[in-house]
Amino acid sequence: MADTAQIEEIVKQVLASMSGVVSPGSGENSGAAGGVKGSIPKTAHVAMLTALEHFDVKEFPMPEVGDEDILVKVEGCGICGTDAHEFKRDPFGLIPVALGHEGTGEIVKMGKNVKKDSAGKDLKIGDKVVTCMIFKDNPDITMFDLNRQNVGGADVYGLLPDDDIHLNGWFSDYILIRKGSTVFNVSDLDLYSRVLIEPCAVLIHAVERAKSTGILRFNSNVVVQGCGPIGLICIAILRTMGINRIVAVDGEQKRLDFAKELGASDSVNFKEHKGIEALTAAVQEKCQGHLADFAFQCTGSPAGHSNIYKFIRNGGGLCELGFFINGGDATINPHFDICSKEITTVGSWVYTLRDYATTFEFLKSAKRIGLPIDKLITHTYPLEEINQALKTNLAMQGLKIAIINKQ
Repeated sequence: MADTAQIEEIVKQVLASMSGVVSPGSGENSGAAGGVKGSIPKTAHVAMLTALEHFDVKEFPMPEVGDEDILVKVEGCGICGTDAHEFKRDPFGLIPVALGHEGTGEIVKMGKNVKKDSAGKDLKIGDKVVTCMIFKDNPDITMFDLNRQNVGGADVYGLLPDDDIHLNGWFSDYILIRKGSTVFNVSDLDLYSRVLIEPCAVLIHAVERAKSTGILRFNSNVVVQGCGPIGLICIAILRTMGINRIVAVDGEQKRLDFAKELGASDSVNFKEHKGIEALTAAVQEKCQGHLADFAFQCTGSPAGHSNIYKFIRNGGGLCELGFFINGGDATINPHFDICSKEITTVGSWVYTLRDYATTFEFLKSAKRIGLPIDKLITHTYPLEEINQALKTNLAMQGLKIAIINKQ
């Protein structure tokens, strides 16, 4: 006859089966994995974009966790402009697709061969992680090859074609991180900071590109045009670096007010000025009577790109980072806008792996000096309300919208 302990174990397994969870060390998803935390459901929920402007929250069997894999319970994921473009137009032709690439969560199961993250930091069950990219066979993209190219040519969770695993994006309650992925242990950051890592890395990369011109310095007059999440993060990074004279340009006063909270010294509302000459004069006035030494163009608007050159002094610099998809052509005058001014221009898109590591330190530094970086996340929704979350994003009713899962 089974003793009391055996009977209790049998009862636990029966109850677990009835409730749809798998007990640690028993049933499916056990065996090769190096560890399991708590009870893992037999199924996972994924917000699958199945048609334009429509997600269905689908339920899929929990996949096997291989020796090189990590199963993560998703805590949250920010909504990126790329997600909004895919939701509205499917420009990459991915439907059906599990979106979400600004995600973070907790390791609940890991393969026996997983020991460290992509920066060499130990990994264990319970650690909080983010992903960067899934590498293709490309030796130019490594942690130690700093600037040969960005990681725009690699794959990313949240923009993968659907397959038989399905847990491919962070708009879900679980995600399977597979061999070849970059993963970082960020257990020393709070949830909102972790959700903001990916967009902040975009701006860390842009500022590093700007620094490569040799023009951006502590005493520079800097203009940041466009105060959506990208421009606002840009301002916070510049302020954290010690740059004090930052003029924000946008057409929404609430965003301009928040830009000052994040470190802008002054602002210009372009809706209050008619014509480019009047707008340029207003920007110059805010820059202590001078044109900008350096400008960041963050609007994604061709008209914004056309205007930005007028705000920059002779010999100044420009970083254009507002265009993550084809936004159309901009009209400039090469002689007056570039040649006669001898403006040094750099473009920026995505990031390098090293930019991720730098981003972690930026987020800690921003908080140390009192910048309210968390306030960028203005709206949160549970996974089952993801359609409304995307509509809120498209309506520009907030800044950063995020899916935060119930814990």
